[in-house]
Amino acid sequence: MKSQRRMDKLSRALSLSQPDLTVVLENIHDPHNVSAILRSCDAVGVRKANLLYTFENLPKIGKKSSASAYKWVERRSFRRTEDCFDALRGEGFTIAASVVGPETVSLYDLDLRGKIALVFGNEHRGVSDSIAAGADVNFQIPMHGMVQSLNVSVACAITLFEALRQRIAAGDTESSKLSEGDLSRLLDDWSRK
Repeated sequence: MKSQRRMDKLSRALSLSQPDLTVVLENIHDPHNVSAILRSCDAVGVRKANLLYTFENLPKIGKKSSASAYKWVERRSFRRTEDCFDALRGEGFTIAASVVGPETVSLYDLDLRGKIALVFGNEHRGVSDSIAAGADVNFQIPMHGMVQSLNVSVACAITLFEALRQRIAAGDTESSKLSEGDLSRLLDDWSRK
């Protein structure tokens, strides 16, 4: 039997979903980073993540580290950058890649309220040259210390929460972005998880 308290919690999470915000993980091989990113996605209301593994394999995600987020964030996989970007652009997403370098804009100068896909790259190499070249915009998190980059899961969390901050400030989270039909269907799906 489904408790009313659980149904209310599921309904609230779904009504605050951000279907116009998604992430792309390119060849991220550490399962702890993938798990942490999925947890951040869930926390912000991102319900779909795109897993782009062009030469690495998706790491095995342990139940202990990700069971909760893995259950609530849908994942779709791609083997080719072109296929991933074509799918996202076909859905109306602007693609913004996290890139360390001089030809980038600050995260805090990006408008993250529209339909946007945020791309994060491999822990050691960052995003590939093809991602950086194919993205609509390249951004970076301003850093004032000696290191040039953050752990990929930390960078993703900061970026997602900046997107959420902008959306809350603009009043974009005051009503659900899902249709009544989608809300009802997803609530039915989630109640069986």
